[in-house]
Amino acid sequence: MDERIARLIKLWQKRNILGFYTEDKEGAIDLILEMIPQEASIGISGSVTLDQLGIVKILEERGNKVFNQYKAGINKEEALALRKKGVDADFYLASANAISEKGQLVFFSAYGTRIAGISYAKRLIVVCGINKITSNLKEAIKRAREYATPLNCKRLNWNSACVKEGRCRERICVFPNYKRMCCQILIVEAEMEPERIKVILVGEKLGF
Repeated sequence: MDERIARLIKLWQKRNILGFYTEDKEGAIDLILEMIPQEASIGISGSVTLDQLGIVKILEERGNKVFNQYKAGINKEEALALRKKGVDADFYLASANAISEKGQLVFFSAYGTRIAGISYAKRLIVVCGINKITSNLKEAIKRAREYATPLNCKRLNWNSACVKEGRCRERICVFPNYKRMCCQILIVEAEMEPERIKVILVGEKLGF
């Protein structure tokens, strides 16, 4: 573990956020399975990082109740209902768009249920590759808006202004001409409830 990560974990401790470090994806999966009891229910945020871990399938096969809004064969209304149930689950899984070296966690959202889950869930587990660490909050927001969001819009085939050129065009990305993904921004600086938030840093490049 390098000094930057050790410093982040110490900063989080002072902010009622528990930080963990693992060198690879397998270690992250093991940590998540240790943190979440088999009988617990789980809400999830859309995340390339979680997809790369394959953690949703692992939890479902273990017997956990996962409110999976991305399950094949469900319609938009069913997916929305699962999103809402996920917010009130025992655990919520997500990945930040960026992390500042001072410990701020930055999340962008389109529909708001992701923000609700991160803010409101009984227990939150955030998994991030070390590629998402930035020097300060300004750079973290810039990374989320100008790097992660265009890639996510392209991945999901959204008609967003950033897709064509691969860069943020916030000034013109408005409805009805474009389907905008950057609708809400959440910055987590600290947590009131001890042990509610756990952050797992992975020593690999994960997600956007």
